Amino acid sequence: MRPSGSFSTAAILAVLVAGLTAGGCGYHVVGRANTLPTGAHTIAVPAFANRTTTYRIEQILTEAVVHEFIARTNYRVVPDANGADLLLHGEVTNLTAGAVLFDPTTGAATTVEVTVTIRVTLADRAGKILFQNNGFVFRQPYEISEEIPSFFQEEGPALERMSRDFAAQLVSDILENF
Repeated sequence: MRPSGSFSTAAILAVLVAGLTAGGCGYHVVGRANTLPTGAHTIAVPAFANRTTTYRIEQILTEAVVHEFIARTNYRVVPDANGADLLLHGEVTNLTAGAVLFDPTTGAATTVEVTVTIRVTLADRAGKILFQNNGFVFRQPYEISEEIPSFFQEEGPALERMSRDFAAQLVSDILENF
């Protein structure tokens, strides 16, 4: 009969050996690799284009992306492409909203989901495309009120949350080259 302590020590040792072995196989912690050119120090992020009828969505998304680059990288972010090492173009191509949950008693919508589609391209000074995604899709559900004034007050915070999620994913994808 084995002592109970030897099994847990062996299991821990096996996990450590597997972890050390995997470390040599090209695995890395997400957020640690930067696949952009090493000589790049500035990135231009002009205001995104808006192909939808939603007021200010391009401004909300652009501000979130700028904030995320400043918070997570050492790049100096500028609004104009003149003199920048990298240029990030964004275009909001679609925005929809639809009810996804309903009150079982009244049949009224209680949760709406906003879906935004964005086209993004990152290029270097010579115009070489370093990253492109023509179909970023982000969704953000938010609860709605039956009272008309508070219904409109809830859409803005939902778009703000969605823009932060989009920006975090975009910067991660660009840095990891996905």
